Amino acid sequence: MTRSRFTAPGYDSWVFELDVDLPERLRGYAGQVAVVDLSGIDRIDTIGAWIVHRFAAQHGARIEGLNADSEHLLHQVEAADQPVAMRRPQNSGFTRVVGEIGDAVVISIKTLYGLLGFLGGTVIAFANVVWYRRFRFNATVQRFEVVGVTALGIIGLMSFLIGVVIGQQGAVQLRQFGAEVYTINLIGRITLRELGVLMTAIMVAGRSGSAFAAQIGTMKLTEEIDAMRTIGVSPMEALVLPRVIASVVMMPLLGFYASLLSIIGGGLFCWVSLGIPPITFIQRIREVVPLTDLYVGLVKAPVFGAIIAMAGCFQGMLVEADAEQVGIRTTSAVVQAIFLVIVLDAFFAVFFTSVGWT
Repeated sequence: MTRSRFTAPGYDSWVFELDVDLPERLRGYAGQVAVVDLSGIDRIDTIGAWIVHRFAAQHGARIEGLNADSEHLLHQVEAADQPVAMRRPQNSGFTRVVGEIGDAVVISIKTLYGLLGFLGGTVIAFANVVWYRRFRFNATVQRFEVVGVTALGIIGLMSFLIGVVIGQQGAVQLRQFGAEVYTINLIGRITLRELGVLMTAIMVAGRSGSAFAAQIGTMKLTEEIDAMRTIGVSPMEALVLPRVIASVVMMPLLGFYASLLSIIGGGLFCWVSLGIPPITFIQRIREVVPLTDLYVGLVKAPVFGAIIAMAGCFQGMLVEADAEQVGIRTTSAVVQAIFLVIVLDAFFAVFFTSVGWT
């Protein structure tokens, strides 16, 4: 029968059998122990080693009599017996909400700081391309097609329907005052000045900005970007700059195209529902829409394009670890781009009003 001897100074030895009842008997033992003699043990498993180790640690005893294998197992158990950090108690609802808001604010500030740094890197890459004359014409033209040409259908349909909706809603409200003719003013000014460019930017952010983040994020995950750096190719010049240039150049064209389609949709509604002929509609548009409205849209469009492209590329460059990050960063790119576009649109509205472009 396997037995173990526990000795204490000034006392006789106690002998216990190493069986299933040993943990209970050791837990209730309160006497002094100097040596735990395990020389009578042929083999010991992990649980037995842990029981003996905890008992010896609680009573300050030393363990003797183990063979080499058992002693190695005991050392492994001693190394693994580390204190476990207890889980903190749940905070109150108010504290948790405040903490989450604080975390979101910190993340937003860090993201904005990183985006500003990314903007600086893009400017430096553009300066290097101009200085060393290594502009990637084919890559940029391909981005022109992806950002602009292939988006004409969906942007045109969206803009046309927005023009119809603006005309219908404006006519319903103006009819109460017998001023349905001013529907033309509403359609012309709001599409050229605000909604044409803004809705185009939102569509490009959801379509091209997300594609930028997913493409670059996948390349980052498969270590293609690291390979580019290894062979001496700058990812900023090869991947980011063509996308930024394409977005900056195509956004004014897409914004003007969207505004034109919105005016056509609104004019068609006025012709069908209000009985305003197309010639009258066009003449009224020319009278009531100042040229500054067109300038406002064309000034805002390239800025929106740069923000969308840089947000998508920036989030794509942050992808790490696993494929789940690609989806997370793609979503962040779209949300970040749309948020910044709306904030900048509000800034532009205040700025142009202050300089007299109303």
